[in-house]
Amino acid sequence: MARTIAVGEQDFSKIIEKNYFYVDKTDFIKEWWENGDTVTLITRPRRFGKTLTMRMVEQFFSIRYAGRKNLFENLSIFKEETYRTLQGTYPVLFLSFANVKADNYKEAREGIIQEIVDVYDQNAFLMNYVGLTDHEREVFYKVNENMSDMTAARSLLRLSGLLSKYYNKRVILLLDEYDTPMQEAYVNGYWEQLVGFIRGLFQAAFKTNPYLERGIMTGITRISKESIFSDLNNPVSATVTSRKYATAFGFTESEVRRALEEFQLSDQEAEVKRWYDGFTIGACNHIYNPWSITQFLDNREFKPYWANTSSNRLVTKLIRKSDIRTKLIMEDLLQGNSFYTVMDEEIIYADLDTKKSAMWSLLLSGGYLKVLQTVKNRRGKVEYELSLTNREVILIFDEMVTGWFSNNRLNYSDFSDALLSGDKKFMNEYLNAIAAETFSYFDTGVGLSEWKQPENFYHGFILGLIADLRGIYNVSSNRESGEGRYDVLLEPYDPQIDDGIILEFKVFHPNRDNSPEHTVQTAIRQIIDKKYAVSLNKRCDLDRIRIYGFAFKGKEVLIDGGYLREFDRLK
Repeated sequence: MARTIAVGEQDFSKIIEKNYFYVDKTDFIKEWWENGDTVTLITRPRRFGKTLTMRMVEQFFSIRYAGRKNLFENLSIFKEETYRTLQGTYPVLFLSFANVKADNYKEAREGIIQEIVDVYDQNAFLMNYVGLTDHEREVFYKVNENMSDMTAARSLLRLSGLLSKYYNKRVILLLDEYDTPMQEAYVNGYWEQLVGFIRGLFQAAFKTNPYLERGIMTGITRISKESIFSDLNNPVSATVTSRKYATAFGFTESEVRRALEEFQLSDQEAEVKRWYDGFTIGACNHIYNPWSITQFLDNREFKPYWANTSSNRLVTKLIRKSDIRTKLIMEDLLQGNSFYTVMDEEIIYADLDTKKSAMWSLLLSGGYLKVLQTVKNRRGKVEYELSLTNREVILIFDEMVTGWFSNNRLNYSDFSDALLSGDKKFMNEYLNAIAAETFSYFDTGVGLSEWKQPENFYHGFILGLIADLRGIYNVSSNRESGEGRYDVLLEPYDPQIDDGIILEFKVFHPNRDNSPEHTVQTAIRQIIDKKYAVSLNKRCDLDRIRIYGFAFKGKEVLIDGGYLREFDRLK
């Protein structure tokens, strides 16, 4: 009989005691312990079993779980006498920043302080230890919700010292989801405030802590040493491209196969693979997201379970500000293609607004992208070939792309419907309403220098509006056709039903154009003169090709056009 799926349960001891479904990952303990690294930073996508594994490590080493060998007796780690003896022999401090998600610095600091206060409360028994000095007791009581930054920074160091004194043994320190508050800080604009506070805490806890035996930090991103780890002796990082601990988080193909057998779903293996396989960790190419697999085992239904696990606000913020090339790459990814890029897995938050590769690093560490291969370019730099991870991720990513331009009061699919039907009046009314609702002074480039290229903003915005047409059209942008490069071309998958469509965008310039009407006619004439319809005509009859010019003047938009036959014929 198949075991019960305890969806979302992250208490290792409860899972084992109640014999809930569990994939044995205790070999991680042996691998980590024998590597001997003082501080280890492990980054994996969300819902990849990080918290459960950290709880497993805590309950293996913690003196609080001495005498609880029953939790591990049927698991791989207890095959060796060394580890049977090691279990339950260290003082362990466990903290999680997973819930520190605040809109401002004050609340973020309060969230971190509360985590520290909670771990102090868990060790309040130390106040009964006769070996403590009056000063040590005084310092202990200073750790509270109103403590100073100085007290907070040294709090984990001091608690480590008290535990080490009590047990006569150095401490293992575990910090789960260390980067959550920092991602929120960047999104909400208080990064500089938070980073100083975090740096002081990490330095005292992980670097200058003489009572530290070993430490593990987990998260999604590897934040740069310059940002928060400058005072640490380089923590050993195990990212999604590292070979270390490659199978310790996530399910391997053989583990998924055994799970399907247990739940009598072996006949679904190929479809499970199509939906949920594809994560690449180090040299392991077939890693599955545990959340999606357990949800499928429980519900026996194929759907994107991973979609509802995070808001991904950091990635969304960067994508909203991305240039047209980035949006074109996204279109290719959604069509099953890959691309090459040079990137650094180390995230420097100060560079996120200017470094184009930063977003790809975030999407890779977040699990949306996978590495197909690495090659060296002519300059000797390593380039990563990246693609979307699997079918589940494609569906989620597609929804995210559409969502980047979401608006609570305007239904963006209305524009697609108007474009399909050729309703220019509605297209003009609708797009002007959206422009007034959405465009900002800086988005549109009003008052900015020429090199800011406001055309890129408009181009990307229209791509977002028509994202839901990808099931009907092959949407391509900025490709060569005829004697130039069109802005957007929609090639119908069924030309007997749907028209081919070409869109050209122009920004009104008072020194060049008499009026927006003149600008829009210039756009239409460019489509004709540059023969952009040549590539489309290979699939569509000329009588089924429509062309539209878009003129943008700040928040004003003018659209004109119609069937190509209404204008000049191709020359």
